[in-house]
Amino acid sequence: MRSKIHKSDAEWREQLTPEQYRVTREKGTEPAFSGKYHVSDEHGIYHCVCCHAPLFENEHKFNAGCGWPSFDRPFTPKCVEEHTDTSHGMQRTEVTCARCDAHLGHVFPDGPPETTGLRYCINSVAIEFHAGE
Repeated sequence: MRSKIHKSDAEWREQLTPEQYRVTREKGTEPAFSGKYHVSDEHGIYHCVCCHAPLFENEHKFNAGCGWPSFDRPFTPKCVEEHTDTSHGMQRTEVTCARCDAHLGHVFPDGPPETTGLRYCINSVAIEFHAGE
């Protein structure tokens, strides 16, 4: 993996749209079924909207019916990091980009049992799709 990216708050605000900033830098969540990737099935790779690191392959995407893009595994084991999240009165596992610490979403243990059993529930606004990769 490439080295960590560190930018000031002002630099992130200049680079990102207000919604991308809210989700990735302030740990926000887009409304369910509002993101452009929750139904996409085209072949390719999803990259971090902040640093462009590859994060998830469409090959490992599945329809969880939750309203957000769901994957059963990251692109590589080291491209994301997991952290305990106790916000909103619950305990969850937050998923961040390992390269720039962007908040991506959460991972849950209710994914497809025939693969990893995991569901990486990711905000569309936190990722960008590169077709054909």
